[in-house]
Amino acid sequence: MNNVSKSIKRLRSNKKMTQDELAAILNVTRQAVSNWENEKTQPDIETITKIAEYFGVSTEEIIYGEVKSDKKFDLEINKDFAVDSGKTAVSFGTVLAIVISYSQLHSVGWAILHGLLGWLYVIYYVITNGFS
Repeated sequence: MNNVSKSIKRLRSNKKMTQDELAAILNVTRQAVSNWENEKTQPDIETITKIAEYFGVSTEEIIYGEVKSDKKFDLEINKDFAVDSGKTAVSFGTVLAIVISYSQLHSVGWAILHGLLGWLYVIYYVITNGFS
C-alpha cells in the first residue's frame, strides 16, 4: 500500500468516518475514496490539499506518510542557532560601534570604550531578560 492510500485511510479511520462522509466533504464519490484507499487511483494535488486542510495535517504527511519529529532535537537546534546568531550579532554590533566611533572621533580609546559599552549593554540585557 502506498503512502497516500495509507494516509487517507488512517486519517479517515482515526476520525471514525465512513468513505461516504469523506466523499461528501470532498465533493467526490464514495467510489473515488475507495479507489484511493485501495491503490487503484490517486487523488490529484488539489484534492490532497483539501484532505490535508480538513484533517489538519500537511500535504507532506499525506504524500510521504506520518511525519515523526523529535521535538527535543528541534528545540536544541533552534536554541543553538539562536545563541550562535546572538553572538554573531553582538560581535558585529561591537565592531560596527568601534569603527563608527573611530571614524567620527579619530580616537582608538573612544572606539574601544564604545565597543565595551555595547558588550555591557548585552550583559545587562541578558541578566534582566535572560537568553530566551
